[in-house]
Amino acid sequence: MTARIAGNDYRSLTPPALGSWTPSLRVSVVVPAYGDQEKLDLTLAGLATQTYPAALTEVVVVDNGSDPPLRLPALCPENTRLIVCPVPGRAHARNAGLAAATGDVIHWLDSDVVLDRRSVEAHMRWHHAAPYLVVTGYLRFTPAALPAPGVVAAADDLAKLFEPAEPHAWLVDLVERTDGLTANPHRAFSLHVGGATSVNAALLAVAGPMDTDLILGQDTEMGYRLAQAGAVFVPEPLSRAFHLGPTMRMRDKAPIDRVSHAFVADRIPSYRWLRSHPSRQWKVPYVEVVVEPAARPGGYTYDGVRATVDAVLAGTLPDVAVTLTGPWDRVGAEGRAPLKDPDLDVVLIRGHYAHEPRVRFAVEVPAVAPVPSSTRPDGPAWAVPYRLRLPAGWVPGEDTLARLLDLARDEGYGLVSVLLSEGDAEGDAAEVVTGGAGQGRSVVRARLERAAAFARAAIVLEEGEDLDDAVDDTFGVIWVDGETYGFAPEAGALTGRRGAYRARAEAEAETARLAKEAERLREQVAKWRDEAGRWRRSTVELRREVGTLRKELAAARKVVQYGLLSSVKRAIIRRR
Repeated sequence: MTARIAGNDYRSLTPPALGSWTPSLRVSVVVPAYGDQEKLDLTLAGLATQTYPAALTEVVVVDNGSDPPLRLPALCPENTRLIVCPVPGRAHARNAGLAAATGDVIHWLDSDVVLDRRSVEAHMRWHHAAPYLVVTGYLRFTPAALPAPGVVAAADDLAKLFEPAEPHAWLVDLVERTDGLTANPHRAFSLHVGGATSVNAALLAVAGPMDTDLILGQDTEMGYRLAQAGAVFVPEPLSRAFHLGPTMRMRDKAPIDRVSHAFVADRIPSYRWLRSHPSRQWKVPYVEVVVEPAARPGGYTYDGVRATVDAVLAGTLPDVAVTLTGPWDRVGAEGRAPLKDPDLDVVLIRGHYAHEPRVRFAVEVPAVAPVPSSTRPDGPAWAVPYRLRLPAGWVPGEDTLARLLDLARDEGYGLVSVLLSEGDAEGDAAEVVTGGAGQGRSVVRARLERAAAFARAAIVLEEGEDLDDAVDDTFGVIWVDGETYGFAPEAGALTGRRGAYRARAEAEAETARLAKEAERLREQVAKWRDEAGRWRRSTVELRREVGTLRKELAAARKVVQYGLLSSVKRAIIRRR
């Protein structure tokens, strides 16, 4: 039974301790090289004393057109070959080495990297645990002077030769902030770096070779395709290596990223921040919507298909492609009586979308999981990360696709099943529920499938097991209500670009008006506050004046009372 790993949580595996197990898989170490014979000699010296059995190891050195040509030194692994790839470029050299390799596992290694003697064994113990792993060791970048090959081969601890050295800071940071790549499986493929990474050969056969159209970023792009093929990515701290000098990225990170991002944006849909344009199309779309004939009689109509496809293309997610499945092979030349053609709706659908570049036609539903690249006429796989299977006639809302994709991505689900309708088994149905409380009931549903999840499920699938159950084990499955996510059984009014622009312009104008009104009110409030302050000051002054007047009045009363009393006394005295 093949081990099942949920998401990228490789911690469910327990690889054997170094030196305590018996390996059986063969490994091919592929070393592309261009010049710098001295560093290559040290790389091969490090490989010559590995603890992994020499009988299970082959080394393929690829001379990428060096002048003078490279040679194999005396100190190298016993099963080492030197081949020549005259076409310049590391991707071409890697592909040449891959074609010549015969191992069960391919171990990429740069010609300026020296492996610790336990490094290959540390990789291979993982590959014996599961057949769909990508393992990367920890590189340190050393400025030390180059020792002799014999010194490297004799060293039990390379740190004595190459420290102090700098860690691969970006890789270490990625591993630490994702809890060893288990907390954010969507970015795990970034771990695939060519300096010290090993990959199961069968997995590479599915993903395809290096993309030679890329100038930079080939490692990351291949990592993405490996993820699409079902890979789990493992950082292995026991695999240690020293890079002889700094990398090109360490010297010139900003210009390197500028060049790399210009190309990988087209090929890695997961890098959403590189696809900020609101409407342009990309080589690999983020989601493929497969529109299938509805199960109800006459469900695959021109009107139904158009309602579905037009709503998809008009949604808030422009990074989309549409595949229409149907009997397109029956569409022939124009007949004499088109209105009597039994395939008229098929003809209308084909004709209506024949020149829409985002729509293609297929007789059968395409497989969601990748197949070996050798069986594909188009070469390497450009796997779309998500696929939505949707019955014709069901219309997604403007933001439906984006919301479903947010759910699948944020929660890591491999399958989101969307309940569109349900009824009796003889009614309008796409599927009949055959188990549990729903026995004999039928449902119409859409399916949002994650390609990597179905690829992984296909690897671990047992005989007689349903593929969806394997997806549930490895990534998870959830059911949601279609109405909640904006699906409707009939077409609504579409908001075109001009309409969306006008609505946005009106909203912006209303926002500006409300901002001005708010500013006016803030000024009015400030004015009222000033006025209130003046009134408070006036009130204080008035209170002071009233107090003074009261005091004066009291004094006057005293004077009057005293004068009156004196007058009375004088009058009494006179009467006497």
